[in-house]
Amino acid sequence: MKSITDLKKTMNIVDPKLASIFLPWAIRNPRYLCSFYRLKRTYNKSNKSRRKELENGIKIPPFLILSITQKCNLSCYGCYAAATGTTSEKKTKKSPLNWEEWYKIIKEASKLGVFGFVIVGGEPFLFPQLLELCKEFKDRFFIILTNGTLLKKEYFKQLKKLGNVAVLVSIEGGSYLTDRRRGKGVYENAINTIKQLNKIGTINGVSITITRTNYKYWMNHENINHLIDMGVRIGVFIEHIPITSKKEDKELMLTTKQRKDFRTQILNYRNEKPIYIVHSPGDEEFFGGCVSAGRGFAHITPAGDLTPCPISNISTHNLTKSTLYEGLASPLFKEIRKNEHLLETEGMPCALFAHPKEVDEIAKSVGAYRTDMDLE
Repeated sequence: MKSITDLKKTMNIVDPKLASIFLPWAIRNPRYLCSFYRLKRTYNKSNKSRRKELENGIKIPPFLILSITQKCNLSCYGCYAAATGTTSEKKTKKSPLNWEEWYKIIKEASKLGVFGFVIVGGEPFLFPQLLELCKEFKDRFFIILTNGTLLKKEYFKQLKKLGNVAVLVSIEGGSYLTDRRRGKGVYENAINTIKQLNKIGTINGVSITITRTNYKYWMNHENINHLIDMGVRIGVFIEHIPITSKKEDKELMLTTKQRKDFRTQILNYRNEKPIYIVHSPGDEEFFGGCVSAGRGFAHITPAGDLTPCPISNISTHNLTKSTLYEGLASPLFKEIRKNEHLLETEGMPCALFAHPKEVDEIAKSVGAYRTDMDLE
C-alpha cells in the first residue's frame, strides 16, 4: 500500500489528474502497475539528466515525436504530415530510417534525459516490428498515434504484454464526421480497435483534429461521455493548422470566438470528466507559449531529419550523419527559443506558423534546409 501511495504522490507532482485516472487502471491491469514503478524511477532520473545538460547550455526535451514511417493507408483531407512532406507516396532521396537506426536514436535520447516518445507517421503500424522497439525500452513511455485500421491479432497479443505503451486512435467525431474526412468504414474500424484495446487492458485514447466542422460535436457533453463509457481515458484535441494556402484549408481553422468557446468547454471537461485531456494550442499558454524546438519536444522525420516540431519542415541535422545531442544543440533550435515572440501563437493554432517570415529568416541565417525537398 505504501508503494502505491508513493506512486500517487509522484503522479500528483506531474499532474494531479494523472493519479485519479491512471492509477485505478494500473491496479486493474498489474502490468501497468509494475511499469509505473519503473517509469517513476526513469522520470526522476531523466529530470536530473536534463537539468545537468541545461547547465551545459543544452535544452533536452522530455519528449520526442518520431514520425517513424512516411507510409499511410489513408489520405485524410488537411493532413499536416502530407502537407509538410512527412507522409508521401513519392520516393525520397533519403532512405527512411530502419529499425536499428531508430533504436540507436531512442537509446541516445534516453541517455540524454528524454522520458517519452510519441510515435506518429504516416501510419505507425505500417512500420515493421514497431512494438518490438517499444519492448526494448521498458523504462521509457511510448504513445502511439494510429488511425486504428491496421491492428492485427498479433499486435493485440504483443500489446497485452506491454505496460509502457498507450495507443491513441484518430477520429473526427461520430461515423459521419470521421468517414467524411478519413474514408468509408474508418470510424467503425477505429471504434473496434478501441474496444479491443480495452479488452486487453491497454491504456488508450483518441486524437482529434478540431475544425469548424466538428468543434461543436466535441462541445457536447454526451459525446465526451460516450468515449468515457467505452473506456477511453485520454483525449488529445489539436486545432487544425492550415498548412496549405488553399482557401478551404484556411476555412477549417477555428475563428477567435470558436477557439475561445472551445477552450472554455475543455476546461470544464477537465474539472468534470474522468478523462485526461490535452489541448493544443490552449495548453501551451501554461508553458509560456509553444513548446517546440526542445522546450517540450522535438520532432524526427522518417528520414532522420531533426525539426523543431511536426509542423515545421526545416532542419540543420540529419541523425544518420550527426548525433541527437548535436541536433538539439543546433543554432536553429537556440535561435527559435531565444526569439521568444516566435513562441506566441498570436491567435493562430501554431506559433511557428504564425511567424513565417521570421522563421524563414532564422532558417536562412543558420543554413537550414527544407525536409520536404527530399521528395523526388
